[in-house]
Amino acid sequence: MLHTPGHASNHLCYLLEEQRLLFSGDQVMQGSTVVINPPDGDMAAYVAALHALGEEAFDTIAPGHGFLIGQAHGAIDFLITHRLAREHKVRLALWRHGPVSLEALTRHAYDDVPEAKQGLATRSALAHLLKLEAEGRAVQREGVWDSPGRSSRR
Repeated sequence: MLHTPGHASNHLCYLLEEQRLLFSGDQVMQGSTVVINPPDGDMAAYVAALHALGEEAFDTIAPGHGFLIGQAHGAIDFLITHRLAREHKVRLALWRHGPVSLEALTRHAYDDVPEAKQGLATRSALAHLLKLEAEGRAVQREGVWDSPGRSSRR
């Protein structure tokens, strides 16, 4: 049993070592990424848990949603890369458009996500912003988000 917080604080994965099979629950899904929904969802914890899973020995992932995933570590690497690329888009949106509301930032940073899924994207955007805020790379004031030190740039 592996504690893999991020999607939820109490999320677990189960590793069958002899079969080299990981039951990933919602940590890794086939064909999609999971929503990280604060306050229980935590982007920093999710990315850290993905890195930790990458250190485990398994060949196949049995996700809670979708089909079996072969090339398991490639799938995990893809998710890490995807999350870091999205974080970069969030930081870029802060830099270019800040100060900005969460909804407006989501439209910029998730411009590749269909309108029907913007509500879910907003939750993940908030998770990224909270991670960045904890790292000192984003600030929130009166409901708007910005890059630290903005006043020195204008």
